[in-house]
Amino acid sequence: MNLNNLGLTAFFKEQIENLEDKYKSYLPARIVLEHKHSYRLISEQGEWLATIAGNFAYNAFAREDYPAVGDWVLVEQMPGEERAIIHKLLKRKSVFSRKVAGLEIEEQIVAANVDIVLLVMSLNDDFNVRRLERYLVAAWDSGATPVIVLTKADLCNDVARYTTEVESIAFGVEVIVTSMVTGIGFERLRELLPAGVTGALLGSSGAGKSTLTNELLGTEKMKVSGIREDDAKGRHTTTHRELVTLSSGGSLIDTPGMRELQLWNQSDSLASSFQDIEQLAEQCRFKDCTHKGEPHCAVQHAIDEGMLEAARLQSYFKLQRELAYIERKTDAQARQAEQRKWKQISKGLKSNRKK
Repeated sequence: MNLNNLGLTAFFKEQIENLEDKYKSYLPARIVLEHKHSYRLISEQGEWLATIAGNFAYNAFAREDYPAVGDWVLVEQMPGEERAIIHKLLKRKSVFSRKVAGLEIEEQIVAANVDIVLLVMSLNDDFNVRRLERYLVAAWDSGATPVIVLTKADLCNDVARYTTEVESIAFGVEVIVTSMVTGIGFERLRELLPAGVTGALLGSSGAGKSTLTNELLGTEKMKVSGIREDDAKGRHTTTHRELVTLSSGGSLIDTPGMRELQLWNQSDSLASSFQDIEQLAEQCRFKDCTHKGEPHCAVQHAIDEGMLEAARLQSYFKLQRELAYIERKTDAQARQAEQRKWKQISKGLKSNRKK
């Protein structure tokens, strides 16, 4: 396996070169599959099953400290076996995260070190611009480049209308329309994923992610399910995240379908996704305008004039509240994690003194 083709760029090579001498004998490898307590990875010597070293686990204090699919790690092969021990996680250049489902305030890393995030949505009754807005915020936040892929064009009578609707909320984002029947769109997808480039497929169940993967692979590797006829909702087909190598030379991470994507990070991604509202807000009379009833509000004026959808503004408010809530909770958790970390270090120091 040529690791350069797998995405081992200068960003990771420089990290390896600057590491302490104790890591020099270890081999670089990429995580392709995450099991419950182990990982499958690819190195130049082949594909191995791996577990993390005891010292690695001891110094891991949060989910982000552990490897995820797409991560680059340094490993030690166990003599005579197709198994390895993970000793070091290299710094990520991008990470697509979401809040775990339920009430817990915890990060779930969906894909790491991705260059392009392919946001997949089918052109049927499951088409939802509000959901796409949420995906775009998370995609911009990841550090990767978002690309919107609209699938099943052969089942849609008015592709142009849907495409225009998407372009009205996805500023500067490429939109690719695909169809398994006519084959449109796949040549462009292959162009986006040459050797050394990693993409990740994200979207709801039944959007066509596994079908896209199989077409780009040139083989039926991923199991495919249709959509339910009664509500046009998809069935869960992919049950795990996995990195695969494509016929075009690039890599692709297929992910399980998400009914709802709960945001995690807090950056300028909301402003990037809602540039129209942000630009209108600059024209409001009051700098601290909340766009909820103040006089001379440019945002509300745009709604009155039919230039901005009221539903889009409500979506903006909803995501704003969600991000603020997550920020408050994660700040508190970060302080607690830091306290636990120093308590553990202090215990280790006391134990060494006794020896």
